[in-house]
Amino acid sequence: MGAVLLPLALQKIENEYLLFGFAGLIALVTFVGLILIPALSSYGRIWEKAAAGVLSLFVLAALLLIGIVFGLAIVYYYNDIAELLG
Repeated sequence: MGAVLLPLALQKIENEYLLFGFAGLIALVTFVGLILIPALSSYGRIWEKAAAGVLSLFVLAALLLIGIVFGLAIVYYYNDIAELLG
């Protein structure tokens, strides 16, 4: 009976959620690979690595905030953007 419920549960996930989840995973992997790992490997002492990790989280928060602001601006001005593009 559990094998029957599992495919039904997976079918309820819409494509948009899968795409957003995959995009979020790609963004997280990119952040770790391009920002966090170089910041942590630049320092030798533990407290320096901890400080670099905390500052990297501030960079992540700033990037998220910029993305949210751009996304909200696109949603708010969507009609104007659509008219501008034809």
